[in-house]
Amino acid sequence: MGGEERSFLKALGPGLLWAGAAVGVSHLVQSTRAGASFGLGLVVVVLAANFFKYPAFQFGPRYAAATGTSLLEGYRRQGRWALVLYAVLTAGTMFTVQAVVTLVTAALFAALLGWSSPFLGLPAPFWLAVLLLGLCAGLLLVGRYRWLDRLNKVVVLVLTLTTVAATLLVLPKVPWRSIPLLPDASAFTDPRSVAFLVALVGWMPSAFDISIWHSLWTLARREQTGHAPRVKEAVLDFDIGYLGTVLLALCFVLLGAGVMYGSGEAFDDRAAAFAQQVIALYTRNLGAWAAPLIGLAAGTVMFSTTLTVADGFPRALSGLAARFRGPERPGEATVRDRAYWGALLVLAAGSLAIIGYALRGGAAFKALVDLATSLSFLTAPALAWLNHRAIHAAEVPAEHRPSRALTAWSVSGILFSTAFAAWYLKVLAG
Repeated sequence: MGGEERSFLKALGPGLLWAGAAVGVSHLVQSTRAGASFGLGLVVVVLAANFFKYPAFQFGPRYAAATGTSLLEGYRRQGRWALVLYAVLTAGTMFTVQAVVTLVTAALFAALLGWSSPFLGLPAPFWLAVLLLGLCAGLLLVGRYRWLDRLNKVVVLVLTLTTVAATLLVLPKVPWRSIPLLPDASAFTDPRSVAFLVALVGWMPSAFDISIWHSLWTLARREQTGHAPRVKEAVLDFDIGYLGTVLLALCFVLLGAGVMYGSGEAFDDRAAAFAQQVIALYTRNLGAWAAPLIGLAAGTVMFSTTLTVADGFPRALSGLAARFRGPERPGEATVRDRAYWGALLVLAAGSLAIIGYALRGGAAFKALVDLATSLSFLTAPALAWLNHRAIHAAEVPAEHRPSRALTAWSVSGILFSTAFAAWYLKVLAG
């Protein structure tokens, strides 16, 4: 193996962590719902979201590799107002995001284990959510970044292989002559359809929060291996993960379209029932023998999402607190202080409160998912703008700043997110 290959392998990891965080609710839930409800009509929306969001996500690892510091330092250099804005946006989304990914994971494992009996007045998924968040905290305490990285690589590979296999088997079942290939006009005018479009785009392929986490994971990988990745290596690592999430999004749309579109079957509002329907999408095409394997693969990748989100928000909040105190030094150790664990405790408590409320009938499962994704959608323009300003700042060496084409691409992405958000608010206003 040549020197360049060994160098890249040392850099490989943060991009796959990014993919592990992204391939969760946006794919298993929202993309599958898109195929089941609209056929292939929303494929163009899925591709557009991935296209326009790419620059803002890529700027996370690019900034970290170019400067040796995280995007939070880039925000600090823009002014204290940027840190305050990020803090407000994060506080407004973090509890619903963690609640949704944890609830989906818990529901999948409840379906897989056949655990449906309530305990102390709360259904099984709630207690599984408690166990999952406790397990996440334990893994992060003992294994830190190393375990996070290794576990994620395995589960992303397993889910990718099983999802691609299931999709290839469902292709002959897709009614290509009658299924919509473009969205109907009503998808952009009917308030309920618009709300779903916003929810789909909000986490397609993910929320922009992950760009900040990605910059922090890049620095954690650097600390773990002792290898400072070149910008080219960090971007390639990201591109591999990004292209994988695009492929999986298309696979889940095809699965929903091939198995459920036009069947009269609709996804259940209850989390556990929804999880069983997702597993059934695979078993109808791979056979009943595959149910345990697919259930485990889907549940494991959702656990990977839960774990990465449980690390991402506290890691960012701890770094944010440090940036309020002063500048970030290149090579500064990744945060493992009281702020990190305090943020994780608050995040877990708030998320469990939302999950308990949802499962006791206060909110439908799909409504909770749509709320979390829509909140991320509305905060996207601000975070994309902050990332754009950071990567074009003076501390980034000129040779590592985006090209003119990538800069124009970034501006178009910000305009896309802003216009889409304004249009959504206009439709809501009636």
